[in-house]
Amino acid sequence: MAKHGHITDEDRALFRRATGDVRRMDDDRAPPVRTRATQRTRSEAQSGGPGGSRELAESEWASNVGPGDVLSFARGGVRRREIERLRRGRFKVEADLDLHGRIVAEAVPALDHFLRDSRRRGRRCVRIVHGKGFGSRSGVPIMKAHVDRWLRDRSEVLAFCSALPPDGGTGALYVLLRR
Repeated sequence: MAKHGHITDEDRALFRRATGDVRRMDDDRAPPVRTRATQRTRSEAQSGGPGGSRELAESEWASNVGPGDVLSFARGGVRRREIERLRRGRFKVEADLDLHGRIVAEAVPALDHFLRDSRRRGRRCVRIVHGKGFGSRSGVPIMKAHVDRWLRDRSEVLAFCSALPPDGGTGALYVLLRR
């Protein structure tokens, strides 16, 4: 490398060869910490992992979220001030979706319709009640984990976090939508 911080063309070429097909990350924040010891990465869960089916892997991944776990997510570019307002319940909740007692197959279209309708109506903040999972046969919050994953994949969702106790606590989410 040249003196005084000047980068030569040779150094640039060497750097480009070393980094290969690297691309900039949209969001460099770490995902929320999961409390269960039997975690699997999202890519393993989506591919079915070694020798497993996709369906089994998704249900195992879903069990990594505990009833009392606080969920939180924000896309890159969302201001910290907005995230703090959401976390403190300072946005007016303009609509609610209650997924209590529903199975996953029913929840997907309900959530899809709710989010599309909320955007169409210009809603900025909505609440989704997913429950804590105490009523599930397996004793784990399957709906909560699926909603966490689904919302992260929706481009209209800018951020979400677990609600304050009067609004459902760790059994509900405040969701900030793109305008």
